[in-house]
Amino acid sequence: MPYIPKKEEIPIVAPTPTPFTKNDIPDYLSIEKNINKWNETSLDGFVLGSYGGEEFHLSEDEKIEIIKVVSATMSNKKFIIAGIDTASPTIALKLAEKYAHAGANMIRVRIPKIDKEKSNENVVGFFKTISDSSSIPVIVIHQPAISMDINLSPSELSEITHLDNIYSYIMSSNFRWESIVQSYLNAKVQLWACNGSLLLPSSMIGADGACLFFANWAPDLCRKIIKNVKDKKFEEAQKIQKSIIDADFIGSTKGVAALKKGLNLLGYSTTKPRRPTRELDLKETEELKESFIKAGLI
Repeated sequence: MPYIPKKEEIPIVAPTPTPFTKNDIPDYLSIEKNINKWNETSLDGFVLGSYGGEEFHLSEDEKIEIIKVVSATMSNKKFIIAGIDTASPTIALKLAEKYAHAGANMIRVRIPKIDKEKSNENVVGFFKTISDSSSIPVIVIHQPAISMDINLSPSELSEITHLDNIYSYIMSSNFRWESIVQSYLNAKVQLWACNGSLLLPSSMIGADGACLFFANWAPDLCRKIIKNVKDKKFEEAQKIQKSIIDADFIGSTKGVAALKKGLNLLGYSTTKPRRPTRELDLKETEELKESFIKAGLI
């Protein structure tokens, strides 16, 4: 059985970047090196085939090979979450089993936007199909394509989190809505923050852990913010939150290019984004470096 942290351990996971060679193909040797380096950190898990890994720039075969490499390299105190983004429960299940066979311990499934006037399906039925048949636990993420949109109702989210085999729920950045729905969630399902800049407010409404790209850089800082809030050490939590705001803002606005450049600054082998995404220029890199100094990362 894979290592699965409990709520009180404050799980921190991150969307893992994919290094590429000069020929623009996944660099599996660099992936191994990076995982070995992350094995020495407090990062709990690797989210593979997600935005941070450039999911829409990877083939299915590449995603599966990446999962195999990470599974063979990670320590027994880490776990793999495979990202799935489809509105078809049939395809989601097919992918889930392929990823599980490759070594994934859980799947992270986006809540799809389903037009009820054009479909006989709904989000609850979508997740019930997946949770009933998936051989590995399911993580639900609310990440609408349009910022501040909503892909389901509070009652639907309640039904989903009360299904069997649902491990955690990753909230969106629509904080007004996420604050409202907390009373609807199954208390047994973990609540995870989604963003470094939102760690403090997410903790204030009950976050048990987090899934965010900033955790690639500094999982300890992410966990400390949540733990300080749980321990009612609000000033300490706020101090850390303020220190990481600049770096997280650059990351959220510059995306994968900033994520990879930041990891390069920290000694990881993440190279540059896959074409056609550009890497950071010298000025942007210097801004990121200054934000790292402010956060105490370098």
